[in-house]
Amino acid sequence: MKRRDFITLLGGAAAWPLAARAQQGRLPVVGVLRPVPKDVDQFAEPFRRYMRAIGWEDGRNVRFLFVWAEGRNERAPALAEQLIAQNVDVIVAFADPAIRAVQRATQTIPIVGMADDMVGSGLAASMARPGGNTTGVSILSPELDVKRLEILHEFAPQARRIAVLADPSVNPNQAQLASARTWRAACDVRSAEPGRHRRPA
Repeated sequence: MKRRDFITLLGGAAAWPLAARAQQGRLPVVGVLRPVPKDVDQFAEPFRRYMRAIGWEDGRNVRFLFVWAEGRNERAPALAEQLIAQNVDVIVAFADPAIRAVQRATQTIPIVGMADDMVGSGLAASMARPGGNTTGVSILSPELDVKRLEILHEFAPQARRIAVLADPSVNPNQAQLASARTWRAACDVRSAEPGRHRRPA
């Protein structure tokens, strides 16, 4: 998914609680919890531009409040509390640890999450009916990971060892490893067919 497409999806999800809040006579506040360091993050300005394009302009009819965990997941709970203390109307959180921290901190403020798999990670009951106060966007990386591995093997059919890097602190359900195993199992089946090349080790 291109960054623009993702911001479009996320911006649309974040906008749904704002209209009702705007009727209360004050600027609604969107808190955004980012897991990456502030000095390398390139999300804030594209997000502001898209929200402005759909009618929500920072400082005019909405206020955006960004906080960064600086790559340290243990900071997420304190940052979630910080946003809540600022009386935000909706919280946008990225990656499993940040979303879980916000979910533990509030059961009333709407949460818009972005994770590899919102449902598979247990962050939402389903995409159609997420339940509770959380909705969000799944980037569906487990499904895409299998296709990426297939494309990689087409470009490097001689490869016999493919390494998969996964961070359990960011993706505790280890979706990447599950995808790699799914792909390898599929290779096992294909390699047994006549005329097929041996699967990667």
